Amino acid sequence: MIKTEQQFDQAIAICRDIFLKKMKDYGCSWRILRPQSVTDQIFIKANRIRSIETKGVSKVDEGIRSELIAIVNYGIIGLIQLELGFSETDDLSYEKGVELYSKYLDRAKKLMIDKNHDYDEAWRSMRMESYTDLILQKIYRTKQIEDNKGKTLISEGIDANYYDMINYAVFGLIKIEEQSVSN
Repeated sequence: MIKTEQQFDQAIAICRDIFLKKMKDYGCSWRILRPQSVTDQIFIKANRIRSIETKGVSKVDEGIRSELIAIVNYGIIGLIQLELGFSETDDLSYEKGVELYSKYLDRAKKLMIDKNHDYDEAWRSMRMESYTDLILQKIYRTKQIEDNKGKTLISEGIDANYYDMINYAVFGLIKIEEQSVSN
């Protein structure tokens, strides 16, 4: 499990670095995104991954890795937006954005550790395509919950789906790194 935690930390360090650099470039302009827009952004990224996996080729110079990073970062944006609600302006300081990003990344890691304990790291035996399909499934679940105005009868809420999307994307990043090291 320690290896997984270290790999998780390495993967999220890359995501965090990109997120922070983009916040320096753009501020927290993502604050204007309504929940449905965040979900649709994640959908675009996951759908592109599935398209690349299915077609076996990408015509745009960004591959699966960059899309997984984006899923992690949009997932965290989604969690922040669930907490704060969307805004009409970029109303968040850089420092507060960093604080909230770290808070939700820490929660995602804790959930990953807990689930890894219970599931005995089953994700390591899964195929990359399964992560993509599971992320897409979580997106469709999230869209349905959003269409139901956030109400569920028995199911987990939107936040649980965002956390799962984040963690499956991190698993994908770890697998990509492992494959590049072994080649």
